[in-house]
Amino acid sequence: MNIVERAKAPTPKFFKVLRTIGLALLAVSGSIVAAPVALPAVVVTVAGYAAVAGGVLSAVSQITVDTSTSSAQVKDNTILGNKKDEVKPETDVGGNG
Repeated sequence: MNIVERAKAPTPKFFKVLRTIGLALLAVSGSIVAAPVALPAVVVTVAGYAAVAGGVLSAVSQITVDTSTSSAQVKDNTILGNKKDEVKPETDVGGNG
């Protein structure tokens, strides 16, 4: 399973909440860092670290996959990348006609 498939797969509710918290943390800290007023260096430094933490939290939460058996995609094993063996029709590989 690649990153795109993981990002599109269903996310557990707990990680959806964490993703939202991470995005809010990222937005608030980004506003503090980009504030047009002079702020103490400590506040700006902490806001920078909070922005990194919020970004990581959101990214990790987004690629967490719900593997419960109630999901229709899990039942046919496509969510975990274990596609069932598909029988492909053979093509004419040699002869004339």
